[in-house]
Amino acid sequence: MPFLTRPVLPAGTLSRTEQPVLPTGDGLVLRPWRAADAPAVHAAFQDPLMHQWHIRAADSEEEVTGWIEEWRAVWGTERGAQWAVVDAETGVLLGRVALRDIVLGDGVAEVAYWTTAAARGRGVAARATTALAHWALDGIGFHRLELMHAVANEASCRVATKTGFTLEGTRRSALLHPDGWHDMHLHARVHGDRQRPG
Repeated sequence: MPFLTRPVLPAGTLSRTEQPVLPTGDGLVLRPWRAADAPAVHAAFQDPLMHQWHIRAADSEEEVTGWIEEWRAVWGTERGAQWAVVDAETGVLLGRVALRDIVLGDGVAEVAYWTTAAARGRGVAARATTALAHWALDGIGFHRLELMHAVANEASCRVATKTGFTLEGTRRSALLHPDGWHDMHLHARVHGDRQRPG
């Protein structure tokens, strides 16, 4: 049975090229992950705040090395894309930004991010998310990016709002964290939306 619409993005849109390096233009760089990032990622995941809002723990640098291998390989599968967020001058790891659950045919993906403890309060998540959204929506041609966070995570809600992701609703009891089930805010930004200042 034929489809009545064409894919928004054809297979090979990502995998036929190398994963790009994306400068934010304001002191950050989004780059592909490297095996040498394992110690910094492991250290970031020892932060209690990471345990509050994430469902994964890092027990060793060896374990994180396996994560990084997965993060690097997912580009070729076109189901995800992961970047390290680093200081443009020093190369110090400040966080991560990603597209998850990519469906090229629908032109849809979910944005995810975290920052290191030392990077918080510097706008790193918002700056990285802005650069990623611009690349995905305006450069590649994704139609819709979604962003979800626990309703109680007010800092993440501020990032979503600041980067032009409109709050569309609440997914009740949608994600299990160590402290129980969390309601999740669903934000989205679609091609043609303009980021609101501030």
